Amino acid sequence: MILKIEFENFFSIRDRIRIDFRAANINTTLARELRHNFMDWNGVPVLKSVGLFGPNASGKSNIMKAINFCCRMILDSHLNNEGTIFNFEPFKFDGWQEKPSNFLIDFVCDNVEYEYYFELTKNKILTESLYHYPYGRRAKVFVRGADGKYSFGTSVINKPADVVLNTSDKNLFLSRASSMNREIAQKIYRYFMNQFLLGLVNVNDMMVLDGFNTYKNVILKALEVCDTDITDIEVRKEQIPAPVMVPGQGDIAFKLVDVLKFKTIHRNQKDVMFDLDLEESNGTRKLFQILIRLLDVVKNSKGIMMDEFDMGLHTRLADFILDLIHASERSQLLFSSHNTNLIDVKRLRRDQIVFVNKSEYGATEVYSLYDFKDFRENMDAEKGYIQGRFDAVPYVDSSVDSIKQLLEG
Repeated sequence: MILKIEFENFFSIRDRIRIDFRAANINTTLARELRHNFMDWNGVPVLKSVGLFGPNASGKSNIMKAINFCCRMILDSHLNNEGTIFNFEPFKFDGWQEKPSNFLIDFVCDNVEYEYYFELTKNKILTESLYHYPYGRRAKVFVRGADGKYSFGTSVINKPADVVLNTSDKNLFLSRASSMNREIAQKIYRYFMNQFLLGLVNVNDMMVLDGFNTYKNVILKALEVCDTDITDIEVRKEQIPAPVMVPGQGDIAFKLVDVLKFKTIHRNQKDVMFDLDLEESNGTRKLFQILIRLLDVVKNSKGIMMDEFDMGLHTRLADFILDLIHASERSQLLFSSHNTNLIDVKRLRRDQIVFVNKSEYGATEVYSLYDFKDFRENMDAEKGYIQGRFDAVPYVDSSVDSIKQLLEG
């Protein structure tokens, strides 16, 4: 599970931002009724979901990008060569382009807490460290200093010097150690590859087939709960031409690739099939795509993040998706949304409702409803948000008179 994620100097994010899944100490009647919204890990209450709310261009998607960048570096940086320039931009105002960016992720893998950190510019990795808590106390796995020197915990990594020799300033040591079959690094690599998912998948991809076959009955039941009249779904493999670049020539050729095609059957006409891609509504397709991914998350105690996960869905379907997460034993969801109906302390705890806003300096700020100590749970949080009480709402002068003046100008 994820305990917290921190990052600094990444696109619109200037100062350090923290996304915290460790639950606050809220001992109210409403919070106790939402006991399914968090889980216990070694006596620490950990949230199952955190929602990001705020106006367009406030930085919600940049928070998701920062987490994605951090995870992709862990998974892929061992592949980087000398010419690599890291694919991000630091904060562009006030000289921050010259400062390094940094990332920290605190997570639990195989019931052990790990704290991983790295710092980099667009051109090179500066520092890196990994600590763990195997017996409840913080212990060093490795530290990579700004001077290029390493230090290691006792007997944690086998032959670490060999890994150092193969790690350039374009590679994370953790990523390189995993590629060189070091056990603890491989364990963490598998966590970020298989347990913390970075969004949805294309339902036509062949990788979806196993999940569909495994969860087909649950998907059909979920579609029924969500009031669709789909009673069955069939899948078949097809081959379609896909463009590929011809090596050394720059030309484009086509080759046949395998894809999945889903057909739906409805209650009223069981002898008629509909093409999921072409004939079902956007909402039905989106719901199916989410269910394919989310049921794997819920059944296997994984984590996932989804940017604007409920776009195109009825608000009750958004409720259903959150209920799926909260009904699980140990799964987690980080999401962003413009759905103000979710800003409801009868559905989400105050520490699960996180506001994202732009400061007067153009930098992204993050704070939760829990930070507003004068807010009482008998108040209407959604109404307060719309009225601008928590700041993270766009102010738009959209009166007819103001628009007329705009058009006349």
